[in-house]
Amino acid sequence: MFDNRDTIDFAHTKIPALFRSLFIPTLLGMLFNMAFLLTDGIFIGHGVGPEGLAVVNLVAPIMMVATGLGMMLGIGGSVVAAIHLSKENVKAARIIVTQAFWAALAVSVLLGLLYFLFPRTVLSLLGVSKKLMPLALEYYLWFIPTTLLLLFQIVGEFVIRLDGSPRFAMYSNVIPALVNIGFDYLFIIVFDWDLRGAALATDIGTFVGAAMTFYYMTFKPQTLSFYRLKRTRTSLRLSLRNVGYMTRTGFSAFVGEFAISVMMLTGNRAFGSHLGDEGIAAFGVICYLFPLVFMIYNAAAQSAQPIISFNYGAGNRSRVLQTFRHSLAISLAFGLFMTLLFVLFAPAVVAIFLAPDTASFRLAAVGLPLFATGYVFVSFNISAIGYFQSVEQSTFATLLMLCRGVVFLVAAFLLLPPLLDTAGLWLAVPCAEMLTVAAAGLWLLLRKSHSIQ
Repeated sequence: MFDNRDTIDFAHTKIPALFRSLFIPTLLGMLFNMAFLLTDGIFIGHGVGPEGLAVVNLVAPIMMVATGLGMMLGIGGSVVAAIHLSKENVKAARIIVTQAFWAALAVSVLLGLLYFLFPRTVLSLLGVSKKLMPLALEYYLWFIPTTLLLLFQIVGEFVIRLDGSPRFAMYSNVIPALVNIGFDYLFIIVFDWDLRGAALATDIGTFVGAAMTFYYMTFKPQTLSFYRLKRTRTSLRLSLRNVGYMTRTGFSAFVGEFAISVMMLTGNRAFGSHLGDEGIAAFGVICYLFPLVFMIYNAAAQSAQPIISFNYGAGNRSRVLQTFRHSLAISLAFGLFMTLLFVLFAPAVVAIFLAPDTASFRLAAVGLPLFATGYVFVSFNISAIGYFQSVEQSTFATLLMLCRGVVFLVAAFLLLPPLLDTAGLWLAVPCAEMLTVAAAGLWLLLRKSHSIQ
């Protein structure tokens, strides 16, 4: 049914055509996934109200952690596997992707135990107030299966794309998103199950995506099929070594998702401290919209990743640089477009989520244009970090992610509100992204100067 194989030659196909063959299905898959997130926010905002949006925004970081771990193993595994494929070592590539899936399973089990055993502790650390705790518990406990299934699905998407089937990877996003939207309407609007219904709909959709990944890897792989690992002490030691290498290679991807969690956690606390629960709900609208922008940049970075990694392994530097420039140009164009869209039509966008007569609506309508000024900077940072991941410069990629998502971000949330009042809350993220661009540019200039000398 989904035998949509693509003939992909990473070594010889012209870069624009090669990039397009990966980018279009990757972007479409992510946009459908984004459609689910937006629809979920619309149903919750109008079906449950501002408190529902606030709860989802407070709980969302646990999904970001799972997404980050999945991307870490997915990017790390696919980069290493791509380098092996460039050297025609298919067996080693199969072993690497199999180990990535086993690592994802082990991590998901550990996360599940932690989340189920200490629900109130986790929610308190996420900043849930006593007032919102009953509603948050209802959503959180039903939402946990999503965070576990997501790991397996994300690793699979990277492997399937590298295996030459980007359209199947697209379907593994599109179909779960459509399933999720359908069940969101049924559970929230028809059955009136509120946040429990929203969480259950997401569980079902994510299960479908994970099942599609397992189906592909078992029955439809072209090259990167599962490999039967030996059950010896030596094999286990080698597997742990390989997983460690994947983790180091893809760690900046985890830091990137962790950065979104930090943005949510720090933002929730800052907005809650200055503006109360209405401020958290207003910030929640922005947190629903931010992944839309992030996914577009991520689609460009993920599409470039197998091309860059393969040609980097083959020693073809000109194709590596050409791919990066192509990816960066597309990301910057999207960044400018999204900034203009949200600056010009902020009230209309916010009205999709919140009723215009609420305090949260008024706050978000004023804040969205300020927040959107940072989108162009985000586009550059994600492209640059994706490039450094793909050429095994994981240390610098991780440092950039830590700067944009932790160091500069936390500092901006602490320093700007006292100086600029409410505007400082909305400008904290753009400021952190701008400082990261400056840091990356300075490092590249210093490196170039050093190489000339």
